[in-house]
Amino acid sequence: MTDNSTDGTAPPSGTGRSGASLAREIGVIGLLWASMGSIIGSGWLFGAQRGLINAGPAAILSWVIGGICILVLALVHAELGAMYPLSGGSARFPHYAFGGVAGAGFGWFSWLQAVTVAPIEVSAMILYLTHYDFASGWLRSDQTLTHTGLAVAIGLMAIMCVVNYLGVKILATTNSALTWWKVIVPVFTVVVVMIFSKSGLHASNFHAADGFNPGGVKGILVAIPAAGIIFSYLGFEQADQLAGESKNPKRDIPLAVIGSIVLGLIIYIGLQIAFLLALPPSAIGDTWSSMKAPYFGSYDGPWAQLAAGVGLGWLASLLYFDAVVSPAGTGLIYTAAGSRVSYGLARNNYFHSVFASLTKARVPWFGVLISFIAGCVCFLPFPSWQSLVGLITSASVLMYAGAPLSFGAFRRRLPNAERPFRLPLGEVFSPLAFVVSTWIILWTGWETQWKLGILIVLGCLLIFNRQMDPEHMNWRAASWLPVYLIGIGVITYFSTFGGKGASSHSMGVWPSLGLTAALALVIYYWAVAVALPTHVIERMIEDVVVPEEEDLAVPA
Repeated sequence: MTDNSTDGTAPPSGTGRSGASLAREIGVIGLLWASMGSIIGSGWLFGAQRGLINAGPAAILSWVIGGICILVLALVHAELGAMYPLSGGSARFPHYAFGGVAGAGFGWFSWLQAVTVAPIEVSAMILYLTHYDFASGWLRSDQTLTHTGLAVAIGLMAIMCVVNYLGVKILATTNSALTWWKVIVPVFTVVVVMIFSKSGLHASNFHAADGFNPGGVKGILVAIPAAGIIFSYLGFEQADQLAGESKNPKRDIPLAVIGSIVLGLIIYIGLQIAFLLALPPSAIGDTWSSMKAPYFGSYDGPWAQLAAGVGLGWLASLLYFDAVVSPAGTGLIYTAAGSRVSYGLARNNYFHSVFASLTKARVPWFGVLISFIAGCVCFLPFPSWQSLVGLITSASVLMYAGAPLSFGAFRRRLPNAERPFRLPLGEVFSPLAFVVSTWIILWTGWETQWKLGILIVLGCLLIFNRQMDPEHMNWRAASWLPVYLIGIGVITYFSTFGGKGASSHSMGVWPSLGLTAALALVIYYWAVAVALPTHVIERMIEDVVVPEEEDLAVPA
């Protein structure tokens, strides 16, 4: 293979074949559990209650709609991940389809998402641990860390990084064990509550308070972002991020990506139904929106409190313990994802070549180190900084928009390329997936998006200092990107998701969704039309993708 290092796409200098090859040691269960470990996090402990508050029993429909939306995105990722099994894949597909300008933007947000989730999960672990007396002094009244809490948080981050340093096989084994627990506990909870609840099940709850669907269609749709439903499903792409370390990626990635969403959908719907049926009528009140008080009190652990309230105190204790284990598993896999995304971006010459340097166990050590440092910075005891970290995590859904655009570009520019998994009706699912991803961005709201714009500018300034071949930068291929970002910002400001100052916003739910979909479709077909020429894409793939795929045959 010729090393065209001057074009900015070959492996960075100092990382030869032997030094840049990740170990292919993860099987289909490891990939499936990597995605499931991200989907089933601490959020399941809150979603059922918040769904009822926002939409009443019709929250069941919100979970179904949210799951279908994410499944559409997962189908697109399944074809791409099997087609090009690259480490940090979801951050790299736009690079090959649209060049350096678009690739830099989507890569930046993929990395931000990965490195900020782990410290947030550590914070969640500490929050739940304060339920016990020994940890009562770890948080201040404003939920920022005390000195002792900070030391514990750094220690937990260090443990996650050490597991990552030990190698991908140990990482996969550890994560698989944790994810088995994380999947079994919510399923076990559904079964136990449905069968052994001492107060019985209450089918009348489906029509209690102000009815099955008090908010109408708007209530069902608004609950998807407001109750955290859409974000509970995110994380399926972790199988793509670890594709460079899969034993049989062309077979296993589609199974892992699609399977994780299907399993997540079944589990979340089961949790919502069980929570609704077991809820004592005295906990509901006159309206579903007033359900939170006084039954659930001030501590926001609804499933544990429900278990205690229906005479299952032992299950409540188990759920408090799970509220520590579940975030730990999610943080572990996102620590791995952050280093793999930075490894992939270094291979594409966005990040410095040191991010592609590997240990003897073939782990991108510098990426793990930077993930640890970034996580520790996130623990700074300033409430405003904590809010910014949450903002980055929510806004990172922007990265999902890159996959359907890349899918459409590859279908048009590379129609005869090998596709181990070929998505049926891809020409329909791909633009639909882009519409769905744009809706997710819309649902984050204006208060998130104006700050998101600042982060976009910051990321571009940091990444564009790398030398890239002008042909691969190709500003024309990314000409749609600023129009898209500005357009979605304007629509969001005047939409029902515009946040504060509602008097300045004029659109309801349906006009907001319709106009956003129209913008997404215009941008989609524009982007596909101006994607990089076939010969440029093929040369970029030849320089980077092919060597990584050839490593399938290289022993660890």
